[in-house]
Amino acid sequence: MWLGPAAVLAAAALLVTGCSSSDKGSGSSTAVGAATTAPAPSTNDQLEQNYQQVISQVLPSVVQITAGDSLGSGIVYDDKGDIVTNAHVVGSAQNFTVTLANSTKPLDATLVGSYPQSDLAVIRLSSPPGGLKPATFADSSKVAVGQITLAMGSPLGLSSSVTEGIVSAVGRTVSEPASSGSGGATIGNMVQTSAAINPGNSGGALVNLSSQVIGINTLTAVDPELGNSAAPGIGFAIPAVTVTGIADQLISSGKVTNSGRAALGVTVRPFFSTNFQPAGAAIVSVVSGGPAASAGLQAGDVITGINGTAITSPAVLTTALAAFSPGDKVTVAYQRDGQNQNADVTLGTL
Repeated sequence: MWLGPAAVLAAAALLVTGCSSSDKGSGSSTAVGAATTAPAPSTNDQLEQNYQQVISQVLPSVVQITAGDSLGSGIVYDDKGDIVTNAHVVGSAQNFTVTLANSTKPLDATLVGSYPQSDLAVIRLSSPPGGLKPATFADSSKVAVGQITLAMGSPLGLSSSVTEGIVSAVGRTVSEPASSGSGGATIGNMVQTSAAINPGNSGGALVNLSSQVIGINTLTAVDPELGNSAAPGIGFAIPAVTVTGIADQLISSGKVTNSGRAALGVTVRPFFSTNFQPAGAAIVSVVSGGPAASAGLQAGDVITGINGTAITSPAVLTTALAAFSPGDKVTVAYQRDGQNQNADVTLGTL
């Protein structure tokens, strides 16, 4: 569940590990004065040491962000004072206070740029202190199901908190709930983790055991049967490749010109059948020279499917497109004057 700017979220999970029993003697005595050998470290001891090493290397890169009444987390992106976080953490604010992991003194920061379509933003410390430690971001293509992850952030205002989990799935397409009167972002290629999501962790780091950030913790799934409360063990993080791609553009120009996300080049509205059921996405306008226009689609057409996936609303269309990349070729099913037709479209960039 995405709880919005007032209750920001991130990913954290509990990994249950088995306890190994210690070796015991068989009852035979040991000769007095015989040399004794310290037992070899157990697997659990080694894993604990790995955790501690990762925490010592990455936690200094994770900060706490206060935006008005909202609280979230962020990751030091470079030594110039740029910090990457979720767009829903910064909301509409322009000024922030940031607390580093190794300090209790709040630092002032201002907005560099926000890209709500991918729920990412960058803020910058007004007077960056020396010794900032930028995080290292992983190659997202190497993230695999079963990898151990550590989540770092400020859940419920508890700064510099660390929890553990695993990668549960990759390549998920997730839609955030609407907030403040606007539609929530639909984000593709997200990392799913066995994470307990808590307010305040959004924008924090999901880290592998190589001390690399594999994603920014963002939201949790909800269970409608439990009144839309958080579903235990199902959390999502924006992958590192998306984070770095968007952050680099925001830092260099304050805006995003290449989102890496697919688009048809149309503006759409809901379309309903004669019995008032959602039945497609009606095209209101087409970008001249864009993917849809080049394939012959025009205003008034009703998109009903993409590559066999039924499209019943603009939201479903957005979710479907999030699973593709610019340059992908798809078959768009549509209706024109009541007749069903198909068009092959090479997707552009959002």
